[in-house]
Amino acid sequence: MQWFEALILGIIQGLTEFLPVSSSGHLEIGKVLLGIETTENITFTVVVHGATVLSTIVIFRKDILLLFKALFQFKWNDDTKYIVKLFISAIPVAILGFLFKDEIEALFTGNLLLVGSMLIITALLLGFTSIAKDRQKKIPFLDSIIIGIAQAVAVMPGISRSGATIATGILLGNKKEDVAKFSFLMVLMPIIGANLKDILDGSMASESISTMPLIIGFIAAFISGLLACKLMIEIVKRSKLIYFAIYCLVVGIVAISFVLFF
Repeated sequence: MQWFEALILGIIQGLTEFLPVSSSGHLEIGKVLLGIETTENITFTVVVHGATVLSTIVIFRKDILLLFKALFQFKWNDDTKYIVKLFISAIPVAILGFLFKDEIEALFTGNLLLVGSMLIITALLLGFTSIAKDRQKKIPFLDSIIIGIAQAVAVMPGISRSGATIATGILLGNKKEDVAKFSFLMVLMPIIGANLKDILDGSMASESISTMPLIIGFIAAFISGLLACKLMIEIVKRSKLIYFAIYCLVVGIVAISFVLFF
């Protein structure tokens, strides 16, 4: 991998991990159009995912610190309930990852027809949020499970993880700011768990990639992730998801057209 490829992929990963446009979908499109292999290099994937995790931790460091303090107080209060909800939300994607890992990886073969179709579904989800009633509900346990299922569905290339989880939370009537924070915090455990699994099972041992692309990819993903996370919080507060719905719809149609007519 060349340094400029690492830079491009790092920026794409950082931006699209938080913006509701599907990081997996854009990486698949990039792989086809630019000839850059994005899924085979496990080491690079672990590094850029680690960078987006770090950017999330930086943005929500105060919230995370409060949750850790609450965890070790061993009291059943709002903070510990929130922690349990985060754990519950991670169960669907964890089950999917452990039981159907090979089947999921088989979806990432540069299939633009699949990616385009899933981007259109993402567009519909985001579009529905513009007509959803803002009921200002606090996220209950049942909703945390449903949002977790939305996260599991987002393993499909073209379904935005942040888009699916935030849109689902809003459509369920939860407060927008709470949904955005919950969406970004709930992804920490699955990504950290998946990265640790790749490290411990030796998946990275046989790979040969120089240090410079890893450093460049990490920095690019971290900085772009910081910017995208802050931006997305403001976008959700102002109910501007419709613009991303239009974007996903256009990109989805272009991807499908590319397959059908070129």
